[in-house]
Amino acid sequence: MGGYENGDSPAEDGVILGVDGGTTNTVCVCLPAAMPTPESPAAVPVVARAVAGCSNRNSVGESAALETLEQVMTQALAMANTDRSAVRAVCLAVSGVNHPSDQQRMLEWIRDLFPGNTKFYVENDAVAALSSGTMGRLHGCVLIAGTGCIAYGVTEDGKVARAAGAGPVLGDWGSGYGIAAQALTAVIKAHDGRGPQTSLTGEILEKLELSSPDEIIGWTYADPSWARIAALVPVVVSSAEDGDEVANKILHDSVQELADTVIAVVRRLRLCGEDENDKFPLVLVGGVLEGNKRWDISGEVIKCISKVFPGTDPIWPEVEPAIGAALLAWSHHRKGLKLENGS
Repeated sequence: MGGYENGDSPAEDGVILGVDGGTTNTVCVCLPAAMPTPESPAAVPVVARAVAGCSNRNSVGESAALETLEQVMTQALAMANTDRSAVRAVCLAVSGVNHPSDQQRMLEWIRDLFPGNTKFYVENDAVAALSSGTMGRLHGCVLIAGTGCIAYGVTEDGKVARAAGAGPVLGDWGSGYGIAAQALTAVIKAHDGRGPQTSLTGEILEKLELSSPDEIIGWTYADPSWARIAALVPVVVSSAEDGDEVANKILHDSVQELADTVIAVVRRLRLCGEDENDKFPLVLVGGVLEGNKRWDISGEVIKCISKVFPGTDPIWPEVEPAIGAALLAWSHHRKGLKLENGS
């Protein structure tokens, strides 16, 4: 992208790191600090891109999460043929960072990794996702629906609000985990005689290479990781597309959950204006919201939201959230340089 390939040396003016840390994986991209303002998403000059595992501290613990973050940044710098001394700004946008105390602990940790003049920004991963749709401008609302789900909004004057993002135990039912967990539950209920029969039974057993619904219990608790269970979402979608009523109800309920999550954030921040008709950007990110031929989850979510807020302007980002994080760090760095230069 933008004329750089992995292995090219960045400009002498240093580099910017953007990290998108999720429950499934963690991505770090490296941009040249002195790059001009990108005219389009395709013009963002990515010097290097590295991928590692989960960095959500609520999933793997704080030590493992920090180890993954350090690993992915070190790898990106190595691919860019540079080192930590060249880093001018870093944006860590990580799932599980939900409170100022989370941010403070991570800031204290990362300050020990880089030179004293490096600027740091620690945010929830939703901020990177929003920035990826607005090219570094923080305004509007983002809906992430992947393994987990969250809606996060920012106003022009910096007020923020969020909804969901509390993990599976506390009810992220519109997430990939939520959809798949409901499907597994439906199969167990059908097997017990507590619920209607569903084609999900055969489809899930085939996918998991199991012979009986009884075996699903052992499969689930052998490794109850969120991403492993969320990987069953395509099975639910295909069953719904084939007309299974149970699968369709799961998806319809999940659509409403996701729409309600966005509606709560937009109303709290009044992104839609006093009369709820103003235009605002809605950035949509995550595997659950990827288009399907017949069962278009993101399309259904937008329909629900647009009935309440006609000014909803849906955006599917052309760059990944890690680039959004890097653009946010670059924007802050650039403003800092201008202030230092007296401009």
